[in-house]
Amino acid sequence: MTGWGASSPGRSRGTALPSDVDAAFSDGRHLDDDYLVRRAQGGSVAAFEVLVARHQQQVFRLAHRLVGERAAAEDVAQDALVSAWRALPGFRGEAGFATWLHRITTNAARQLLARRRSTVPLTGEEPVPEHEQPEARALTTARTDALRVAVRELPFEQRAALVLVQFEGLSYAEAARTLEVSEPTLRGRVARARRSLLEQLRGWR
Repeated sequence: MTGWGASSPGRSRGTALPSDVDAAFSDGRHLDDDYLVRRAQGGSVAAFEVLVARHQQQVFRLAHRLVGERAAAEDVAQDALVSAWRALPGFRGEAGFATWLHRITTNAARQLLARRRSTVPLTGEEPVPEHEQPEARALTTARTDALRVAVRELPFEQRAALVLVQFEGLSYAEAARTLEVSEPTLRGRVARARRSLLEQLRGWR
């Protein structure tokens, strides 16, 4: 992900684990999120950078699906990770770190869209398999564009619920915790979003 300032507390600096996190490990893959969170809460920027390296692509992907445009998604992702760093002392672990980060990212996307209050161009940037023929590639791109537009036109609360369950693979319970709503409420939002998409994409079936 590009566009990060050099002084950002969440900037990844490679895969090597900094010595001030734990000299017994040469790679952050061996350290779980809970351990790294505790170290980061103790003031270790390096520990937080390992968490960022682990989760930043997921944060950006979620942001991109919520706001629909790459530059805006980069802004949301950066805001979310900076907000996570600032809020980390108050993180109590009632939910997992990833769920907490989903919540912060969703809130950052909501705030950005509330500030803009305008239609963001959708670019259909998902990669297309190289083996597809030009005609098939064009059809796939058109379908992707249509889906992105349809998702972007959903009310934000429905969009967030659908993205977390349908695209991010969270369970209903996890998505409900992320959005801080009841599971029945979350299920209702997903169902309404799916019905709306089916109606809007009827011509692509």
